[in-house]
Amino acid sequence: MRRALYVLLILAAPLAAAAQDWPKLKPGLWEMSNTSARQPSRAPMKTTICLDASVQQDMIRMSSGMMQGMCSKHDIKVTSNKVSGEAICKIGESTMKSKSVMTMIGDTAYRTEAHATFDPPFMGSAESETVIEGRHVGACKPGQQPGDLTMPNGQTMNIRNMMIGGK
Repeated sequence: MRRALYVLLILAAPLAAAAQDWPKLKPGLWEMSNTSARQPSRAPMKTTICLDASVQQDMIRMSSGMMQGMCSKHDIKVTSNKVSGEAICKIGESTMKSKSVMTMIGDTAYRTEAHATFDPPFMGSAESETVIEGRHVGACKPGQQPGDLTMPNGQTMNIRNMMIGGK
């Protein structure tokens, strides 16, 4: 759970940009590949999410709230197709300092590069390099609801339920 929180914070930094400044992602099914410099030989972890405009707004609100509650510094800069973030956040006993750059490719793809350091080390790591690539892959699958997130192990949960503490 703590590892998931860390990844969410890395992703949340650029998402917390003001909604009016943020390029809208095309509604439908998105696939995200997550790779780590710590495990370069490991295949990218892939997740999918069914997005619509309301889920995007909910994610922006959630990430902004998380940052306010956990981070003493949270700076965002939006320029053209790039969103740069810098944050200092507390995760358990560790202080995370992160920098990220998200590059948008229209409304159908993005690439986020993030670097973080941890003092003391978090889950055995003093630093991390993460790359997340997202791309629109088509319409949501039959039966999917906006917010349905499918993890690499095939487990599906709805992100809205996660935001309110459900399953």
